[in-house]
Amino acid sequence: MLNIKIEVKMKIAIPTKNNRVDAHFGHCQYYTVFTVDEKQVTAREIIPSPQGCGCKSEIATTLKRIGVEVMLAGNMGNGAINKVTGAGIQVVKGCDGDVDMLIRSWLNGEVKDSGTSCDHHEDGHQCIH
Repeated sequence: MLNIKIEVKMKIAIPTKNNRVDAHFGHCQYYTVFTVDEKQVTAREIIPSPQGCGCKSEIATTLKRIGVEVMLAGNMGNGAINKVTGAGIQVVKGCDGDVDMLIRSWLNGEVKDSGTSCDHHEDGHQCIH
């Protein structure tokens, strides 16, 4: 009998500022993209954030093109959520803290979507948690 190991790799993006989850997806400094395999991180890369508002850029398409399947975000407006999910990326809102600790929590099954979004993004206000 052959012993075949099936490896599942996934890429997860986190809007980041100073190695912490940036609460405002559209204006983060960069995106930290983790490649995970089973229950461990196998790679980490930094994707520069586009100038201006992320929800009006092609960042969702760029992230999907490099294989991102999940975004762990602080909070996002409905327009940004639609753009990212429209690119085929699952969004998990309500995340915060150090990105390395967050990815460990994700791998341990401890991260859940908050179910809330920023509903007044369009008028220039930021969400406060």
